[in-house]
Amino acid sequence: MVFVWSTLTHGNPAYTVVQVTTNDLIILVAFVPIVKILLGVSDVSVPFDTLVLSVVLFVVVPLAGGILTRILVTKSKGREYFENVFIHKFDSVTTIGLLLTLVLIFMGQSEVILDNPLHIVLIAIPMVLQTLLIFSIAYIACKLLGLPHDIAAPAGMIGASNFFELAVAVAVALFGTTSPAALATTVGVLTEVPVMLTLVKIANKTAGWFSTNPR
Repeated sequence: MVFVWSTLTHGNPAYTVVQVTTNDLIILVAFVPIVKILLGVSDVSVPFDTLVLSVVLFVVVPLAGGILTRILVTKSKGREYFENVFIHKFDSVTTIGLLLTLVLIFMGQSEVILDNPLHIVLIAIPMVLQTLLIFSIAYIACKLLGLPHDIAAPAGMIGASNFFELAVAVAVALFGTTSPAALATTVGVLTEVPVMLTLVKIANKTAGWFSTNPR
């Protein structure tokens, strides 16, 4: 999803790749112990193998696929072709993938969402506030540091976005599709997409605030 937000804000693709890769590498190390600790506080037993499998399927496999594709295409046709031609072939595919992910998630969670409207609101409010706050901090910090807009916009988007796809997969695998945990993660996706699209619009409208050249 981060690549979608970066593309919509005309973000620097090289910066986006590095930042997303860094996030993925951190997730590889930190996701399992953090989830284990947080759920352990609530006295919830979580199998390590389920957490590890989720990280492998939703982080390791896509990351490895992206790295391998970049290496093979760059070696075969050069870096300029990869960045200016090959990547842009997937612009529409990325958007379609995002929409398809949302449709599949909501198809499996439709009854839970309709049966718990109040819970949806109570979960959504803090998530929306968190997203707005983190984006504002990152975006304004980039402005103060004199960074260009094509760095500031994806930086704010990446900071504010969450690995809700991974969270949904883990929650469904552990607690089932009708569980409160699955509901919470689904609401995360439900609220993140419109909020992030709003932030994309804000970032594009405020592009003039930024210098075109970094210090």
